[in-house]
Amino acid sequence: MNDPLDLHLQELRRGTVVLSCLQLLRTPGYGYGLLEDLERHGFATDANTLYPLLRRLEKQEFLTSEWNTEETRPRKFYRTSAEGERLADILTTEWNALTGAIRSLTDPHPVTDEEN
Repeated sequence: MNDPLDLHLQELRRGTVVLSCLQLLRTPGYGYGLLEDLERHGFATDANTLYPLLRRLEKQEFLTSEWNTEETRPRKFYRTSAEGERLADILTTEWNALTGAIRSLTDPHPVTDEEN
């Protein structure tokens, strides 16, 4: 991953994984299942990135967790906390604004304030 393009793509995706986890974990899930969900939604992430992120978000109180020991193999389930839901809402609003701003930079026929 020494290619400058790869480094820029990694940087661009970093924040999207945080937001994606907060959104997906509004329904409780465990790490491996979350990796699969992220992949299914187009956010390819590896375990070495995801698990430290989950621990960090839990430490920051944006996620809560509890162990499920009812199955053969115990699993730690994560859920977005109330504070995490507020953060996800704020980040989603900001993401939508940024998406609109980028679109305005690449749109060949931008709408100006004078045209509205």
